[in-house]
Amino acid sequence: MHYWRMTGALALRRAARAVFRDTMNVVLPAHCGACDAAVDVPGRLCADCWSEVGFISAPLCACCGTPFEIEAEAGALCAACLRAPPAYRRARAAVLYKSVGRDLVLALKMADRTWIAPVLGEWMARAGGEMLADADLIAPVPLYRWRLIARRFNQSALLGAMLSRDCAATWMPDLLVRARATKSQARLSASERRKNVQGAFRLRQRHADMVTGKSVLLIDDVITTGATVEACVRALKRGGARSVDVLTLARTLDRST
Repeated sequence: MHYWRMTGALALRRAARAVFRDTMNVVLPAHCGACDAAVDVPGRLCADCWSEVGFISAPLCACCGTPFEIEAEAGALCAACLRAPPAYRRARAAVLYKSVGRDLVLALKMADRTWIAPVLGEWMARAGGEMLADADLIAPVPLYRWRLIARRFNQSALLGAMLSRDCAATWMPDLLVRARATKSQARLSASERRKNVQGAFRLRQRHADMVTGKSVLLIDDVITTGATVEACVRALKRGGARSVDVLTLARTLDRST
């Protein structure tokens, strides 16, 4: 009897959510995740924006995931990774950080369009499927506490939560801590970015035993020079992680600025 009461209550909650969703779609019609055009399904893109999304696909650098302009052999590395191998094992991103890809990152991060996160998570899951399958733990790049309070949410954690729903890996939103405030990286050079985040991240002490020997998947919204994720990767490796992969929503092509 208890089972049937629970099942019935669950069905009622689902029905209530469906009615609420349909009602809100009438009162507040769904809009494109990147612009204000009307769409049929919340969180989706209109046809114009969809055509401008720069999805990343093979051929890619086997390490950092930068797309090649010409065909390349499996396992090929880009010049940057050959010159200075990153601390992470692999990095992948779903879209290029330009045009609509950039608009979506900023819409999520700065305009509070959190309702587009499930769709963005789907894109990231396709881009990083192998890494998701290999991961033991999934963790986001953390925000400093005052920035988190000001923004009210961590966009990297929101994306990570979407990815962890259909993954066997353990979701650990507080695995890393940002030990000090850092400047915005946006206007800094590559060398300034590295100096800015040096020593800024550490493993949260109460989770120290969980990292040893594990494969960690680190989640962020954008990778540019890689300075932020590299600082996080080093903190995880100091904590005993066997390997660290990086999965982001977007990436730039120029890692030198």
